[in-house]
Parts: sequence; C-alpha cells; structure tokens
Amino acid sequence: VESFNGSLRDECLNVHWFLSLEDAQEKIEHWRQEYNQYRPHSSLNNQTPEEFIRSLQTGPDL
Repeated sequence: VESFNGSLRDECLNVHWFLSLEDAQEKIEHWRQEYNQYRPHSSLNNQTPEEFIRSLQTGPDL
C-alpha cells in the first residue's frame, strides 16, 4: 500500500492541478487505468496487473 500511495502522489497528485472535483476524478481515473493496465510492476515479475491475473487464471492446475 505504501508503494502505491507513493506512486499516486509522485506520478499524479504532485504533477496535476485539479480545477474541480470532476477534473480531479478524470485525471486520477486516467492515471489509475494506466497504472493497472499498461504499466509493468516489478513485484509482478514485470507484468501489468492484468497480465498477472491472466497468467494466474490460465496457469497449470494444481
């Protein structure tokens, strides 16, 4: 959680000015989608979270 909070703060909150609540919601949602869909994470073997979930779902049955 601390790593995520640091990433959100450094890559989104410290970079953007929010002109309204709606503007903040749009910018944060855009960042969230990029973070969850397109950005590889070292803790997930350099896969995006979506790729990691798919690899678990299609992995060998135990």
